[in-house]
Amino acid sequence: MNRPLLLATLGASVLAVPALAQTHINFALDWRFEGPSAPYFLAIDNGHLEAEGLSAEISAGQGSLDAIPKVATGAYPMGFADMASLIKFIDQNPDAPVTGVMVLYDKPAFAIVGRKSLGIEEPADLEGRTLGAPPPDGAWAQFPVFAEAQGLDVDSITIEPVGFPTREPSLAEGNVDAVTGFSFTSYLNTVRLGIDPEDMTVLLMADYGLDLYGNVVIVNTDFAEANPEAVTGFLRALAHGVRDAAADPAAGVAAIASRNPALDQDLEVERLEIALRDNILTDWVMENGLGNIDADRFASSLDQIAMTYEFNTEPDPARFFTDAFLPDDGSLSME
Repeated sequence: MNRPLLLATLGASVLAVPALAQTHINFALDWRFEGPSAPYFLAIDNGHLEAEGLSAEISAGQGSLDAIPKVATGAYPMGFADMASLIKFIDQNPDAPVTGVMVLYDKPAFAIVGRKSLGIEEPADLEGRTLGAPPPDGAWAQFPVFAEAQGLDVDSITIEPVGFPTREPSLAEGNVDAVTGFSFTSYLNTVRLGIDPEDMTVLLMADYGLDLYGNVVIVNTDFAEANPEAVTGFLRALAHGVRDAAADPAAGVAAIASRNPALDQDLEVERLEIALRDNILTDWVMENGLGNIDADRFASSLDQIAMTYEFNTEPDPARFFTDAFLPDDGSLSME
């Protein structure tokens, strides 16, 4: 066979070989498609997942207690959930194949959101006033830790149970002086009801003694054991997505809007900017990189959880989080 014919034959053979299939990951969010979910969609749209040989389908959720079982059962290999909820789930289901692999919210969004005109400017102002709190609310679950850290006289605070749909309207109408909730949710919802942003007070519990971590990427450990490179690749792509969202929040929200045309883009840009500033790109993350934990802080957070939750067994930090899948190539740096 002469050389040109040989090369042509080899070329045809190469073209005949099917492209290697991408690893597909179904990812379970904890909540709706809102501004803070932009990094996932930017990881897709900007080609970061494709560069890792991955594709992904991002699914909305109904809270951490919805996302965690989805991953633990293997229905979804990866997801996003609140660290405290994950810790309690694993304590109650010690054989569940699920763990945290990347912290995205270095500071949780748990907050007290109040109004200056109603006398709320600092934690001590809650004494003698009325606090609206939905009983299932994650921020309300952490309120005893916050109150103890601030030395509040809880007996002097009137707790008004409110539903999620009536929480911010109650604050806007002045029926309560403050509410528990996610910082970027309760703040924006109240402002949308006509309250002047200058009248709003947001007390992020992480700034007042709460050592808990916020939301983390979780993984089914059976999937991770079989596909460690895929898990690391997903985390690296997500880190690039975070960086892209920080560089252009409007583009991040536009990526969400392409999946949800009814989205209020201006509102979600503001929500994303708040989450990036207060929860994701914290001073610790800017110094140490995205995704990992501080061992001493994590131990303290377990002690704080034990203040309001009785562990079935002695908590083992290694059971709740591992850094084994975090990329070590510098891609987690947010500088």
